[in-house]
Amino acid sequence: MADPELVVVPVDGPAGAVFTTRIGGVSIGPYAQMNLGAHVADDPDSVRANRGALCARLGIDPARVQLGSQVHGVHIGAAIDPLPESAFLAPDSAWPDRDGIWSQTPGVAVGVFGADCLPVLLWRRDRPKVAAVHVGWKGLIGGILEAAVAILDAPGRTGVAIGPGIGPCCYEVGDELQDQFSRRFGDHVIAGRAVNLAAAAQSALRTVGIPEDAIWALETCTSCDVHRWFSYRRDGAPTGRQMGLIWPV
Repeated sequence: MADPELVVVPVDGPAGAVFTTRIGGVSIGPYAQMNLGAHVADDPDSVRANRGALCARLGIDPARVQLGSQVHGVHIGAAIDPLPESAFLAPDSAWPDRDGIWSQTPGVAVGVFGADCLPVLLWRRDRPKVAAVHVGWKGLIGGILEAAVAILDAPGRTGVAIGPGIGPCCYEVGDELQDQFSRRFGDHVIAGRAVNLAAAAQSALRTVGIPEDAIWALETCTSCDVHRWFSYRRDGAPTGRQMGLIWPV
């Protein structure tokens, strides 16, 4: 198995954080190579091997990695420690419905998946408290980022990393959704007939007090870069999922 390729986030606080790519791992076909999603009909043994390789690369205990069943909502739940079993390595585990998870227990990692939607990671600079949020258009409009900032409870001492998502080059939407984004985040998030999800996310974060220089964004497009990212808009189903993962230390 090739080692997973990771994008290491420059965290300026007591936490570690990464975004995974599709490079590395053992999955094949439309899930090649480093698919981490267990809900996309990939072989469960491949998903288990990929997740184990990720934890080994990061030195994280897989028994302390927590996820949610992502439903494009705005609910953010607290991590539970300890878990009764290593659910992260059991791809058929049932996770509670939540599109965000937060943790303040050192070593308890929280993660979200993406394949065009943005994985967004947040951390406190001054103490071990983190959150991982799955951010698509519904979550953005619904205020999931504002909810995550409120949970961390100190906008001026919070850092944020916006991970790989579909860019305005590829995310054309209808008039109604364009209007919603324009009214909610400003005209600058509209590019022709497309929406800029990352720009909208940054607008939401700044509005609730996150300093502009505390927001780090990965400049890429999941739909454009077939070599590095999974993309549902580009490939439809079946396709895999990359992940954003963060843990307090």
